[in-house]
Amino acid sequence: MRDLVQAAGGQLRLAPMGGVIGFDMTALLAMARARGIDPVAAAELLPHVEAVVVETLQKRSDEARGDGGAMGAE
Repeated sequence: MRDLVQAAGGQLRLAPMGGVIGFDMTALLAMARARGIDPVAAAELLPHVEAVVVETLQKRSDEARGDGGAMGAE
């Protein structure tokens, strides 16, 4: 399962204006099946990993812009 999570970084869905909005779950579940990982287990785990990845990448993006995540705040 760890290998699948590491490979998930290559299966990101991006917003049109930039930023990560989540994983391509269809691709990741296909990868899980191809790797012999129980797709039910992958379907349970991946949304939790996805939430952490999206939150972490958003924080990094906010820090790089210097707004600390306070979009719209003056």
